Amino acid sequence: MLQKLNPPTLPAPPMNLIAQVVIAPAGRLAFLSGQVALDAEGRLVGAGDHAAQARQCFANLKLALEALGAGPGDIAQMKIHVVDHRPERIQQVFIEGGQAVFGAAWPLCASTYIGVAALGLPEWLVEIDAVVALPEAV
Repeated sequence: MLQKLNPPTLPAPPMNLIAQVVIAPAGRLAFLSGQVALDAEGRLVGAGDHAAQARQCFANLKLALEALGAGPGDIAQMKIHVVDHRPERIQQVFIEGGQAVFGAAWPLCASTYIGVAALGLPEWLVEIDAVVALPEAV
């Protein structure tokens, strides 16, 4: 459904975790609010732990997709906000967090990883929002 391109005139995607360009067919889009590391009861998961918080954020993102009848392949764009970014956070967020949730179904999409000073509450370390091209059945 989504056309994903990596034009040869652009640099290769870092670690093959993103698509440089994503084209969504004409249709409906869903804009998912930033998902933070709160469980279904609203309790913080992984206090002080970027990997644990990223896992919960991606799990919440996956639940939102399922509620739409969509999957990770329907994500057109994703923005990942990370407090106190350092190079080792990439492993914690993408591998220990995202790939732990999505595995081989990692959402290859247009993506931006943003190091930030703070999020909405001081205990939040990761927040992920997304734009989803809805399947026709939704």
